[in-house]
Amino acid sequence: MHVLPAVFVVMAALLDIVANLCIAKSRGFSRLGWGFASILLIWAAFFTLGFAVKEIDISIAYSAWGAIGVLGTVLLGRVVFKQKISSRSMVGVIMVIAAVGVLSFSG
Repeated sequence: MHVLPAVFVVMAALLDIVANLCIAKSRGFSRLGWGFASILLIWAAFFTLGFAVKEIDISIAYSAWGAIGVLGTVLLGRVVFKQKISSRSMVGVIMVIAAVGVLSFSG
């Protein structure tokens, strides 16, 4: 994987994580400012991901983006919102990351 497309995947994932936190802050879009911010951030994440898929297969880029997004959202949900993370949830997160690793090296 080339460095620049990988940077775009990570940037897209970070935007996605912040968008997820904004969605939580919006409380089901009842707080419109947070909801609007989440929509803009998701748009920016997909826009950024578009640069990555010019050089990386979509299956790899999207999977990596998703895995980073899942891990980041779980961890920041714990830090920002004091959400509990069960051991079963952590096993699921680890499985997602492992699956993306296998997918990345299988092509």
